[in-house]
Amino acid sequence: MWNKKAWVQKLDAVNEYEQEPIPPNKYKGWKSFLGTYAGEHTAGTEFVIGPLFVAHGASAGDLVSGLIIGNILAVLSWAFFTGKIAVKTRVTLYYLLEQIAGHRFTTLYNLVNAGLFCFLAGAMIAVSATAVGISFDMTMPQLTDVYPNNLGWVLTVFVVGAITTVIAMFGFEKVSKFANVAAPWMIMVFIAAGIAALPRLGVTEFGQFWEVANQTIWTGQPLEGQSKFTFWHILFFAWFCNMAMHIGMADLSILRYAKKWEYGFSSATGVFLGHFIAWIASGILFSLFLIESQGSLTFAPGPIAYNVVGVTGAICVVIAGWTTANPTLYRAGLAIQSINPKWKTWKVTLFVGLFTTVAACFPALVMMLLEFVALYGLILMPVGAVIFIDVYVLEKLGLKPNYAQFSGESLNWSVALTWGITLVLCVALNMFAGIEIFFLGLPGWFIAVLVYIAASKINQKPVVTQKTLA
Repeated sequence: MWNKKAWVQKLDAVNEYEQEPIPPNKYKGWKSFLGTYAGEHTAGTEFVIGPLFVAHGASAGDLVSGLIIGNILAVLSWAFFTGKIAVKTRVTLYYLLEQIAGHRFTTLYNLVNAGLFCFLAGAMIAVSATAVGISFDMTMPQLTDVYPNNLGWVLTVFVVGAITTVIAMFGFEKVSKFANVAAPWMIMVFIAAGIAALPRLGVTEFGQFWEVANQTIWTGQPLEGQSKFTFWHILFFAWFCNMAMHIGMADLSILRYAKKWEYGFSSATGVFLGHFIAWIASGILFSLFLIESQGSLTFAPGPIAYNVVGVTGAICVVIAGWTTANPTLYRAGLAIQSINPKWKTWKVTLFVGLFTTVAACFPALVMMLLEFVALYGLILMPVGAVIFIDVYVLEKLGLKPNYAQFSGESLNWSVALTWGITLVLCVALNMFAGIEIFFLGLPGWFIAVLVYIAASKINQKPVVTQKTLA
């Protein structure tokens, strides 16, 4: 018999140390992070991004070389940026940012951050829904769809969203355990599906693969209405698709549990199994789907996987969506909860899950995933640059780190100006210099660093002098 009081007590007992450093007895070893990263990044997005590379006309050579270099840069970013700062501070991004930027700025940032995470999690719930809907012949979203096209789609999304939200409500430990169980199996399904599709594409022996890859799968020719992707698009997308997590420091909330900063290298399990093998495998599946459907506009990962490996493929899509949506909802819940520490994290996550599920009903979240991922990383990147400079550089320049905490101010204008000026200049680079959104993160980071140092020198001097005299 379901005991409501007992369940509420269990949820209330979940302590995620939102407003304090992680105690040493809660540190976790390699296994937790290997599973978490493998599960999160061998996941629902992979069933979308791999096919979109095909749609954008990436060539086989550009795809493989771009993914190798871009993924290496991503792993280095996770370890040397996020891992080191996470172990040094042991607090969430949101708590650390409040000490640096003040409560007023952090409230605005957390709302933006949580909203972006909700949209990403919503896209993954939608991916899972495409697989669940196979069992009752649901009408699937089309590549050009923006709004829900049938009631069955909406109902399916709400069922998947409810399950995803419940798992996330139980905190990092449950999220980690779910990923550890699911990740190895999902990886094997991705590999098996890619291999199973090859004979239907004309690959009957290993030596034929590269020729078929160039001529049939990644032909270098974009689909109608899609832009052309080059080596540089692939490299920078692989590096920056998770910019919000590493350079943007969102994964401080995850890696603060790590015993050592080197555990940041465990992100390699995610990017090389997910952002390499899985992107390649899902691209193969989509190419086969395009050929056999004669260019259908249907863009539904569930049926695409089911077409090759049957029920196993459909189940893999469902779980893959969950393993990305779960930690993403967890982060979104932490972002909102940090606005008012008195709020219970599980209750906030429940609210966030409802908002996310509503967003998941709109197929445009999936169809525009490449652009969305690049945009949300770019929006959150300047704050990561602020944290990096605050932790490692300001004291060496004779300035105060954690300035909002030091000064007692609720808004550190240095941070606000850095965020605003960086994004305005990035928009200018896009509009007037023609730099695509996929490339803006690199110049944007250096702009943020320079603006924050300059603004801190101007903003801190009078307050620091006043405190010294006092």
